[in-house]
Amino acid sequence: MLHLRDALAEISLIRSHLARGAEFHGYGPTTHAATGLLAFAAAAAQHAWVPHPTHTLASYLALWIAVAVVALTLIGIETVTRARRIHSGLAMEMLHLAVEQFLPAIVAGVLLTAVLLRFAHDSAWMLPGLWQVLFSLGVFASCRFLPRATFAVGVWYLAMGMTCLAFGRGDLAFSPWQMGIGFGVGQLLVAAILQFRYRESHEQI
Repeated sequence: MLHLRDALAEISLIRSHLARGAEFHGYGPTTHAATGLLAFAAAAAQHAWVPHPTHTLASYLALWIAVAVVALTLIGIETVTRARRIHSGLAMEMLHLAVEQFLPAIVAGVLLTAVLLRFAHDSAWMLPGLWQVLFSLGVFASCRFLPRATFAVGVWYLAMGMTCLAFGRGDLAFSPWQMGIGFGVGQLLVAAILQFRYRESHEQI
């Protein structure tokens, strides 16, 4: 029985190493493109329905948190489906790695939002920039098992986050296009990179 447990543990370790050395094909370009368009639509909706977000911060947060939940749900569903189909026996290990890389950035974003709203409400204007900086860290962490060009996506989100922090205060605080352009362009860029990489891989087979 002890030998069996050792063998199973060794097999699990080997599978984990194989997963870490493979390129993850679970992310789908179509869904990422859809979430990019969703970000642009949400920015337009904010412009129309939340014209003064500084005074109606709850409405602003409700809109963008709802967008984030919808986007993560869509990406999550497609990622699980694609990983099971494409990675077959390594699907669970690959999915675990994907979550492991990105989850800290998401949790940090949730906690940071709660802390700023509770203890530093006057600094809440920094949220769009901070969200994008944290998102960039999640992208950078995931780069090692995604196409190399994904690094450019991390740079985009980092640059946009810093731009929002540098200029997104006063009359520009909570501008709909801070989030719309940042996440809209960012997600469309991810979709383009994935589409190109998957097409390249298919042509090489």
